Amino acid sequence: MSNSHVLARKWRPKNFQQLTGQEHVVRALTNALAQNRLHHAYLFTGTRGVGKTTIARIFAKSLNCETGITATPCGVCGACTEIDSGRFVDLIELDAASNTQVDNMRELLEGALYAPTSGRFKVYIIDEVHMLSKSAFNAMLKTLEEPPAHVKFILATTDPQKIPVTVLSRCLQFNLKQLPPALIRDRLQYVLEQEAIPFENGALNLVARAARGSMRDGLSLLDQAIAYSSGKVDESLVRTMLGAIDQGYLFDLLQTLHAGDGAGLLCIADEMAMRSIELETALQELASLLHRIALAQTVPQAIPDDEPERARLFELAQQFTPEEIQLDYQIAIHGRNEIELAPDEYAGFTMTLLRMLAFAPQGAAANAARSPAQKTAPKPLPSHGEISVHAAKSEPAVARIPANTELDWNTLLTQLKVHGMALQLAKNSVLKGFAEGQLVLGLAPQHKHLQSNKLAQEKLQAALAEYFAQPVCLTVELSAVADVVTPADAEQQEKRTSQNQAEQAIKQDPFVREAQAQLGAQLIENLIKPV
Repeated sequence: MSNSHVLARKWRPKNFQQLTGQEHVVRALTNALAQNRLHHAYLFTGTRGVGKTTIARIFAKSLNCETGITATPCGVCGACTEIDSGRFVDLIELDAASNTQVDNMRELLEGALYAPTSGRFKVYIIDEVHMLSKSAFNAMLKTLEEPPAHVKFILATTDPQKIPVTVLSRCLQFNLKQLPPALIRDRLQYVLEQEAIPFENGALNLVARAARGSMRDGLSLLDQAIAYSSGKVDESLVRTMLGAIDQGYLFDLLQTLHAGDGAGLLCIADEMAMRSIELETALQELASLLHRIALAQTVPQAIPDDEPERARLFELAQQFTPEEIQLDYQIAIHGRNEIELAPDEYAGFTMTLLRMLAFAPQGAAANAARSPAQKTAPKPLPSHGEISVHAAKSEPAVARIPANTELDWNTLLTQLKVHGMALQLAKNSVLKGFAEGQLVLGLAPQHKHLQSNKLAQEKLQAALAEYFAQPVCLTVELSAVADVVTPADAEQQEKRTSQNQAEQAIKQDPFVREAQAQLGAQLIENLIKPV
């Protein structure tokens, strides 16, 4: 993609009206230009990509527009067009990161003594000014103390703490804030609509969050997404490109935590690890989700109406107390900070989840301790397409079939093309009925979070239809399944058997027994893993 088509450059604002965000800076500069109350030095601070250099260039146009000093430069005169194209002789831009020495600064300042060649002012934009050496700052200070009337300095930095106080005191300072994801998302949508590029809303939300407050990064990521998705912006492909965490995993983690299901937490963590999801990033995203739930609890109007996960956010906001969310947020933050100290990433991630479970209120712990049959089934959810969900007492209109018939659910599951949360739904269910294209699964109440995952049910239904080569209507009902072995139970039993066999094999190994007898060696059983 050539530079002329790079979105971050093509859609860079050319005037204050086009600028997204930073209204406090725009208002101050606009008033100063309108009243002709101009300072000789300005300092713009803020993280990368929030508009520091863009505002500096617009301000340079406002100072040199041929229509006069104005907050609304015409954009068509010689000065405006040359500044936009980077050819205006009286606009000097310097990257302090690569020009740190005093000689570079002295050469630049010597030119400041001469009158502008064609403009009204000579404007010096010095980016990453904190990178200048001490001697270079001293050289600049002399000019800032007695600036020529025709010179304006615009300094930009991501780290104002490194700028000498003597320089700071001679500048008007403006702090540019990070842009909220919703604002970045709206701008990305506008750009794609103007470019006539198809997109999915979920993909834009992912890109906006990944931009982390930087409009430039958002547009650059959008460029990558367009290329990665072959000319469109597809949510699943963008998620893969960004290595983003499927929000479904995070919601399921919290639902399982609320149920007090420790085994379920580890099951989801295992699935995430199997999918090669970066678990440190998952903790970061989990903390972000907890923050959004806290907003839903305390400032519900802060959650936009078009938030894709709005319903699930408010569902969790009702299930957890504000104190639980605050505590879990702190645990997630500390867990992410401590993950490098953990034996491995998986241990650090799961320990964080178990810590949340350990500090859960007594009521949740007591609920987790009860058997599935003792737990209260939730209210039935509304139907969704062909998928119907029933409470424990509901009777679906299919003939019941007893266990150990010709259709074995455990065997069938090994032949289905299904993974992720759909696989977890299937593994934790038992077959209750199958007739005339209608298949009924029973799911224990402690796994109700899987029941509410409509996407998982849709994927499982599609896999069943593909296997049987005919339409299948899937029904999932909450019911006690304690007397039946689910595929997940069988898998856990197989793991326990393999683990026991491995431990016994090690304990009976002649070399190990000799090492224990001769050398006093100790066997660390929790490190034994079956091969």
